[in-house]
Amino acid sequence: MYLKKIDGPRAVTLPNGTVMTRADLPPPSTKRWVASRKAAVVRAVVHGLLTEAQAQDRYQLSEEELACWIRAMADHGERGLKATSVQKLRQG
Repeated sequence: MYLKKIDGPRAVTLPNGTVMTRADLPPPSTKRWVASRKAAVVRAVVHGLLTEAQAQDRYQLSEEELACWIRAMADHGERGLKATSVQKLRQG
């Protein structure tokens, strides 16, 4: 079995005990960003599966966009990544 050479870990253990691998990430061609896909990318960055630079390059994200996702998830959890929740949270 051949494993492709990659930078960084192949898997990380999340605080809840589950293991996240690169196979759990959305495909690099993702265009439609639902909250669960954003959350997967944020978890990968926060827990060291991907660096911020790798995530930005892989998903064609700006530094500001990724930072916004990370901040929203830290402040409000996955619910904060929903497009409709962003509008509501900004208002109140």
